[in-house]
Amino acid sequence: MQILTVFLSGLRPLVRLVLPVALVIPLAAFTSAERLFAPSSDLWPRWERHDPGNTAEIDFSAWDGFLKRHVTIDAVGVSRLDYGAVAAQDKDTLARIVEEMAATPISNFARNEQFAFWVNLYNAVTIKVVVDHFPVETIRDIDISPGLFSEGPWDRELVTVEGEALTLNDIEHRILRPVWDDPRIHYAVNCASIGCPNLAQAAFTGSGMETQLDAAARSYINDPRGVSIAGGKVTVSKIYDWFHEDFGGNTKSVLAHLQRYADPALAARLEEIGDIEGTAYDWNLNGVAAVPEG
Repeated sequence: MQILTVFLSGLRPLVRLVLPVALVIPLAAFTSAERLFAPSSDLWPRWERHDPGNTAEIDFSAWDGFLKRHVTIDAVGVSRLDYGAVAAQDKDTLARIVEEMAATPISNFARNEQFAFWVNLYNAVTIKVVVDHFPVETIRDIDISPGLFSEGPWDRELVTVEGEALTLNDIEHRILRPVWDDPRIHYAVNCASIGCPNLAQAAFTGSGMETQLDAAARSYINDPRGVSIAGGKVTVSKIYDWFHEDFGGNTKSVLAHLQRYADPALAARLEEIGDIEGTAYDWNLNGVAAVPEG
């Protein structure tokens, strides 16, 4: 008998089965109990401040160089990060990158620069917390969040920006999602898991944001981790269930979003089938030694 353990905090919905990490759960009308535990978009008004007249660009070159040194793409298109090599060679460098990035007076910048900042900071802090606790099989094993039912690192204050101590959940769900209201955010932030959209091999930039977000959306949706079809049934990433409101709130709107970025053949199949049968997600760490499920 399957034993279901529900945890009440974390970046993604916190439902763990005592089963392998990669799960497929059939849905009725594209709903699941896991959705109840997904963090909601809850604006922190303090972070709405920006300067639309500021044309300055933030220098992300150190973070960009780190990504280029450590992120590779495997044979099936999954981005991998050598956490062990980071711990041995570049751990101090990563800590400096996070510290220097966090020192940016981000409220003084324009919106696009702010978006790139928050995405880059989120990803850098995520990698740092994994490196600091490596080796682990999944980021969910890093149980440092406060609270009796906590799981993972997402509710632990890990970085301070403009005097405010922030968690990863703060950055994603109280800043990025409510301020920008763009579903493509889910293709930009990375939770160090195989099932997540790829960790980019380059830093996000304010000037390149639109191009980078569209490319990330296309890459994930046209990968089996995002959408797969077998036996005439559509399975999608759990991301589209957990955060269904960001994709329009219903099956029809999710399908429309997927078709927008899908290759022509996949878009045609989604149009033909017109429904979503189930969801899947692989929580295994996206390290270089990991082997994709299936």
